[in-house]
Amino acid sequence: MKTEELIAAGRRAAEKESRAVQDLIERIDDHFAHACELILACKGRVIVTGIGKSGHIANKIAATLASTGTPSFFVHPGEASHGDFGMITRDDLIIAISNSGATNELLTLIPMFKRLGNVIICMSGNRQSPLAEFAAVTLDISVKEEACPLNLAPTSSTTATLVMGDALAIALLEARGFSSEDFAFSHPGGALGRKLLLRVRDIMHAGDALPTISLQAPLTEALSEMTSKGLGMTTIVDDDSQLAGIFTDGDLRRCIHRNIDLNAAKMQDVMTVNPRTIDEDTLAAEALRIMEQNKITALVVCDASGNPSGVLHMHDLLRAGIY
Repeated sequence: MKTEELIAAGRRAAEKESRAVQDLIERIDDHFAHACELILACKGRVIVTGIGKSGHIANKIAATLASTGTPSFFVHPGEASHGDFGMITRDDLIIAISNSGATNELLTLIPMFKRLGNVIICMSGNRQSPLAEFAAVTLDISVKEEACPLNLAPTSSTTATLVMGDALAIALLEARGFSSEDFAFSHPGGALGRKLLLRVRDIMHAGDALPTISLQAPLTEALSEMTSKGLGMTTIVDDDSQLAGIFTDGDLRRCIHRNIDLNAAKMQDVMTVNPRTIDEDTLAAEALRIMEQNKITALVVCDASGNPSGVLHMHDLLRAGIY
């Protein structure tokens, strides 16, 4: 095939799938709302099942539901018949996916679902299918044609099924009042989770790692403290352990530029007063915003009494994946 023919084939497939999704919109109706109500009333988990291409889509739908506030997991119907049915309890709800609605592996499980008393939601391209007959509600995922030119390979139909599953997940998310923080708790290892969960106290340098020097200390002692703690700065505290200022690598360069005697200088004469501070409960992402806005690389963390409790460096944020 020539380049233009390949492009045309790809575009035809995309257009067919786009039409299938557009047609699906009108079928998000009272049946859809009833399915949402059944899921919201479920006291257990949502079990999503299907086989073949429908099984792959079912696995994705289960994952999306689980990450958006609806406890859910995928069960392979073949494995369910050989022991995995023990994962399903009486309180669980079943979403069974089959484009034909006549998949033998799913129909084999129906008597077991009925025996447990599980509510069944069917996603099928045939409202009169055997599977639909056993379901409390059937969501119509039928398509006029597959994107496959042979009208055989599941393409448009799997796309429509996935969109219906996403529609369920989002409607349930909104019904539950699921927040961005709730989403972050479901994704603690991802970038969004870190931004919404990680706080200054989780990554700041505290205790013995906190560089601290007194107001009356000589500059040479401050340089030693900065070197040993490796943060390029030190906090300066008064006799009551209150933050009086900071001294940074930049302050040292300014001292040299002003020809200040480094051996004779005291911290109270060369420090930067009124430095930027932050509370340890502040989100790390907010700390990054403050640093970028003020063009600084470190923030002193103070407790409610104004005593330095830690130092947060830009490198700490980058290592934590906050950027």
